[in-house]
Amino acid sequence: MFEDMSKNPAAWLSGGGSESTVVLSTRIRLARNVAGCNYPTTADADTRNRIVDYFDSVIARSELLGKGKYFKATDIADLDRDFLVERHLISPAFLNGEMSKTVLIGPAERLSIMVNEEDHLRIQALSSGLDATGSFDLAQQYETEVGKYLEYDYDKDFGYLTACPTNAGTGMRASVLIHLPGLVLTRDIEKLISRITRAGLIVRGFYGEGSDVLGNLFQVSNQNTLGISESDILNQITHVTKEIIEEEAKARQRLMDEAADMIEDKIWRAFGILKHSRVLTSEEVMNLLSAVRLGHSMNIIDFLDVALINEILLLSQPAHLQKFYGAEMDPNKRDFVRAQMVREKLRNTGP
Repeated sequence: MFEDMSKNPAAWLSGGGSESTVVLSTRIRLARNVAGCNYPTTADADTRNRIVDYFDSVIARSELLGKGKYFKATDIADLDRDFLVERHLISPAFLNGEMSKTVLIGPAERLSIMVNEEDHLRIQALSSGLDATGSFDLAQQYETEVGKYLEYDYDKDFGYLTACPTNAGTGMRASVLIHLPGLVLTRDIEKLISRITRAGLIVRGFYGEGSDVLGNLFQVSNQNTLGISESDILNQITHVTKEIIEEEAKARQRLMDEAADMIEDKIWRAFGILKHSRVLTSEEVMNLLSAVRLGHSMNIIDFLDVALINEILLLSQPAHLQKFYGAEMDPNKRDFVRAQMVREKLRNTGP
């Protein structure tokens, strides 16, 4: 499964959109539950199966949802599960444990709906660059469509009800995946994270909650969903992201003012290692690409585009690498093949 997807870059990593040299992508996620049914965390097997049946019937009746690709969890192998996590189409925890779960993937992979994760429905939309409004409009389009057939659990005082109280109200999480090497190198990142947290946002790693920061890529998202409107959340994430971009620009300028030779050396070394190495781990590739991405945005490396950098970033992940080459590999083999893939992608690049 998913071999065709592995041969094509994800639309949300196209390198297009506003501020795409710093912001890789924007995601909007809406949590919804079906009225009158226990939520997945407390529901019995019959209830969880009934939720899947309900969603099956929605797909059968909805022209919009019928355009997507629909998968049962029981049909998704471990490698394919990891592939979908790497592609940010499902959460790392989605396919763990009990398997009364399904996922719908929309056209161009900009939309996915997880059924029976923590909530009955997790509707998420992804856009390249900084585009909170565009992502929200797409997620809301699908949320409204499903709502024609299923009644959501809604309270007039508390809004949409969710398995975790921190998601109640709008049920909406807005997040950006942002590249901040300047703030890391100037050691101002902790101060920024502290400031962001006080403003009501949270900072996580590359794959969201519980994941590590890799390649200087951070996921910034709202914490508050109750007592605040969707438009307020969209404005907040957009405003704070633009402030972070300004701080990152100042940090980069400071680096060039104080240590230009060292920064350029770091960037060119990273490009040389990527282009000529025979063995590379996925973590090494992400960290080296971080330097190359920095060089591109500062016009030090002007012969690469963001789309190629993002493509290498995604293909270097373990499951993507194995799907791309159509073979399962042990870690040592992957490190060898990963370096080969990177060399091939960069073969015709360079000054």
